[in-house]
Amino acid sequence: MKNVTHSFVFLAHWPFAGSFGLNTDILATNLINLTVVVGVLIFFGKGVLKDLLDNRKQRILSTIRNSEELRRGTLEQLEKARLRLQKVELEADEYRMNGYSEIEREKANLINATSISLEQLEKSKNETLYFEKQRAMNQVRQRVFQQAVQGALGTLNSCLNTELHFRTIRANIGILGAIEWKR
Repeated sequence: MKNVTHSFVFLAHWPFAGSFGLNTDILATNLINLTVVVGVLIFFGKGVLKDLLDNRKQRILSTIRNSEELRRGTLEQLEKARLRLQKVELEADEYRMNGYSEIEREKANLINATSISLEQLEKSKNETLYFEKQRAMNQVRQRVFQQAVQGALGTLNSCLNTELHFRTIRANIGILGAIEWKR
């Protein structure tokens, strides 16, 4: 620190005219040289630095403007997408409701068709039962008739003799002859 103070004191004691000397104090000379270099850089580099900073400022502003435009465009697209989504949701709800009503209609049609088919099957079953009952009754009648005829034939065969048989035939021939004569 003492050297730094001496160098400033040394600068204050320079002779004003007539002598030109070499300053060997490194700190004093470096400080002067740095001051001169910084002054020259500021004087000549001020324009370049200002141009660089202005260009940087313009790029930053244009980037901000572009970002704002992109943001606005994105917000518009987002709003359009929301509107499309609402529209699609409404259409989906409509299709869903139409589908449900179509399903209910098909269900009702299927129930009606099944009911009609069941009624037809029931009617067919009843008719089949009726015809089976009639057939069974006819078979029973035929058997009873056959048994009655067999019993009657058996009785007739056991009771009839030849003379009774001839008398019956003559009586029937007489009846048939009277019928033919009336004509």
